[in-house]
Amino acid sequence: MKHLCKMLIGSTLCLLSSQIMAKGDAGHNNDYRSYHTNGTIDYGHIDDSYKADLVMYLAGNQFMVMSDLIKDFQHKHKAIETVYVETIPPGQILKKQLLKQGKINKQDTSMTPDLYASVNLKHLKKLKAKKAMSQYIIYTHNKLALMVAQGNPKNINGPKDLARDDLLQSHPNPLTEGIFKFYGSQMLKDLNIYQKVTADKQCKSCWAIAGKTWFTSRHHRETPYRIEQGQADVGIVWTTEVLHAKKEGRKIDGVSISAPYNKQDKVSYAIGMLNQAKNKDNAQIFLNYLATDDAQNIYKSYGFIPASKTELAAKAL
Repeated sequence: MKHLCKMLIGSTLCLLSSQIMAKGDAGHNNDYRSYHTNGTIDYGHIDDSYKADLVMYLAGNQFMVMSDLIKDFQHKHKAIETVYVETIPPGQILKKQLLKQGKINKQDTSMTPDLYASVNLKHLKKLKAKKAMSQYIIYTHNKLALMVAQGNPKNINGPKDLARDDLLQSHPNPLTEGIFKFYGSQMLKDLNIYQKVTADKQCKSCWAIAGKTWFTSRHHRETPYRIEQGQADVGIVWTTEVLHAKKEGRKIDGVSISAPYNKQDKVSYAIGMLNQAKNKDNAQIFLNYLATDDAQNIYKSYGFIPASKTELAAKAL
């Protein structure tokens, strides 16, 4: 990196190069995966959003579950040879890929996946209002936590500490990341520290407060990276993201958030089939699969909270 910066003219170019490399290191391209029944996984094959036997756009914070889940699903349903899964913020999916033509890596992406999932039912109801979706199920739950550096060197004890002046923070953005838009921001408001932490800024990939609070574009990739790189001390994440990062041996730890501030009684993952889905039969097979003990146990093994049988039954939007 130092050698590259010496070759570039001016500090602005050097900073830009550093930001580009950081984005690559954060692993954004891993959020577009094509699973095949022969066990191979392709990354960044955006055209599979038009061609795969099953296409799913899912809330990004379940990215760690997908390999085990899809492997088990395809083992049980070998005729569904290719499953394309996108795991990015659901608000971003809704606004930039479902309600208008979107692009990923400069390529068009399908506006009619077979299934769409979000951590907020209002997203699915917006599709209902557009006559794009009719039914949904709740298939799992989660709760908020704080991600910190390994060993918790800043001695962060809970969410009230986010009001401290000595912390460099990295939080999901309030525009497209449901974790903050619907849950993290409310937690800060419940604690009467929202203004201090965010200055009411509404943006992404930006400083909400210069040198203090950064809003990510895709927190589940960026926040652990920023903490490991010394660019942040703490970030609001899902409990499951802390568990996954620790399993991977990353240099982070977690600080639990007590109820009701962790929003565990509010966070529900809703999924529904698009009315214009190209692979409706396969989509229904997957919805049925989510209600099985095998699927629920896979989610549970990653720290998610299982859905009830009532929640797993299809309901009208």
